[in-house]
Amino acid sequence: MTQEENLDLQPLEDILAEYRGQKGAVIPVLQKAQKIYGYLPAQVLRRIAKGMRVPLSRLYGVATFYSQFYLTRRGRHVLRQCDGTACHVRGAAKIIERMENELGIKAGETTPDYKLTCEVVYCLGSCGLAPVAVVDDTAVGKLVPEKMMAIIRNLN
Repeated sequence: MTQEENLDLQPLEDILAEYRGQKGAVIPVLQKAQKIYGYLPAQVLRRIAKGMRVPLSRLYGVATFYSQFYLTRRGRHVLRQCDGTACHVRGAAKIIERMENELGIKAGETTPDYKLTCEVVYCLGSCGLAPVAVVDDTAVGKLVPEKMMAIIRNLN
């Protein structure tokens, strides 16, 4: 049995009941489902499609169009390293390269133990702190590769 087959869909049933018959409710239903499961597994999307009487292809279209939705499992921690202009000229590429090398993953991927998902973004709006990253909703600035790796090592 795969992990997907073991999902508890009862919380999803509550969401579907809340939005039953409402037009234009696809995005809020997907948002609430993702909040429960951490991403949108295929089993969840199939149940939403059936429960909302919406083609599965439409749900996949919405989920792949908006960057807020994830179709793969993410790490317990999410690190967003900025590589916008200010961060790039101040060494963000070296931070990204070091993370990829030491963690054995590429930007946009999750470690095999699901501890960390690393993303590259192109502006966090904190150019004065460049290079800057957001680790679990906390901005960390004036980074160098060693400081970033220390932060990663201290994640639980």
